[in-house]
Amino acid sequence: MQGSHRNPLRVAVLADSDTRWKWGALTANRIVSDSRLSGFLLRGRATPTPRQLEEVGVRADSLREVTAVEFLREMERDAPDVIVLALVGGAVQAVLHGLARVTQDARLTGGPARRSVVVTGYVGVVYEKLADGLLLRHGADVVLANSRQDAERFRAVYEGVGADASSVTEAALPFLGGAPYEDRQEDPDRKNDPYTVVFAAQPSVPDTAAHRTYLLRRLAEHARLHPDRDVVLKLRSKPGEHTTHIEELPYQKLAQRIDGGLPANCRLVYGHMGEVLDRTDLLVTVSSTAALESLHRRIPTAVLTDLGVREALGNHHFTGSGCLASWDQLDAGHLPVPDERWLARQGVAADGAYENAFDTARERVADLLDAAATGGLPPIAPYYSPTTAGGYLPGILARHHLGPDGAPLPGAPTADKDPGPVRQIVRRAARGAYRHGVQRVAPVIRRMGEL
Repeated sequence: MQGSHRNPLRVAVLADSDTRWKWGALTANRIVSDSRLSGFLLRGRATPTPRQLEEVGVRADSLREVTAVEFLREMERDAPDVIVLALVGGAVQAVLHGLARVTQDARLTGGPARRSVVVTGYVGVVYEKLADGLLLRHGADVVLANSRQDAERFRAVYEGVGADASSVTEAALPFLGGAPYEDRQEDPDRKNDPYTVVFAAQPSVPDTAAHRTYLLRRLAEHARLHPDRDVVLKLRSKPGEHTTHIEELPYQKLAQRIDGGLPANCRLVYGHMGEVLDRTDLLVTVSSTAALESLHRRIPTAVLTDLGVREALGNHHFTGSGCLASWDQLDAGHLPVPDERWLARQGVAADGAYENAFDTARERVADLLDAAATGGLPPIAPYYSPTTAGGYLPGILARHHLGPDGAPLPGAPTADKDPGPVRQIVRRAARGAYRHGVQRVAPVIRRMGEL
């Protein structure tokens, strides 16, 4: 596995969904200033469509779809300087073990000891499976934390199990930015625009038809109560597409069942969240990361309490933020005021320091690259191993066609040639069948089970 330290640096980003591709590519741009970016999309249920990639708007010098084994073989043939793993935890762990195996094989055969610097992290708010997700990411050279609070929590988990916590590096969400919100009375370019309320939908929160219909009905009622407002439902994906999380109950379909339909001033939109926020006066959500984007711009932001403040919803993360509110309060004109200390701990709108939020990560990656150039980068050593997790790790690796030692299993797919037309058709059909099952069959089975 050959590495190098050159200009421009070569960076590979492996992502498994549209949002993780956005996080991975933007993170790469933040931590490596002069680079050539190669993009790899991990083949699976959430592999983004061309429309989703276009909406994300992040470009790469090359971009192609691969399996984990194909990616590892590519890294073995031509390793970049930096690898960014923008994946779900289990996939990160599998690739880490695969990369460790590749490096070990190179050493055993007398090859160069240098290897790529490996970076990973989270695409947004970490509100569930903290220990599980973190330990599955252990072994990367850099585990990025999106805030001071996350960095403290991450280190506590690693140290609590006796794992090396030096990889945890405080940074921020890479997609914050955009023009700060200005009161419309002081902005001549917007004085004639309608007051715009945006509800940022999430694919899997809440996860029942009753709760999602409730939110949709309240959004429509808010539009009727305020006919002078433009009320927008910002959607993540179209029916049949998948994002980071599975969406079994698309709002597009639920909207067709709303009594009286949606009022004229209430509409559904897609598009880049940053562009939507450019015209937003009030952002409403259950727990979307869009709330942090909105707060960073100082846009009034409400995190809904209508369905409770619960770990399952993720809105418990916003306790202490000053942003918790109900639809009844918003209907009456309430505008939440965020707590400045809470914002600072979350790395948003924190005394104008966002421009320097990635300095530490950049310095750490630069130091690691220097070590890699001289063969001084230690072997990849995840906390999970056949010794520490002999009943858990093999199943994680097998899902990506890797054996307990990180080597490809017999019959694993190869990357020696592009898939032929028949194989491409079979892949599309299988993916379509899976999505149909998630969005059509699974909800029916669930309803039958509730009878």
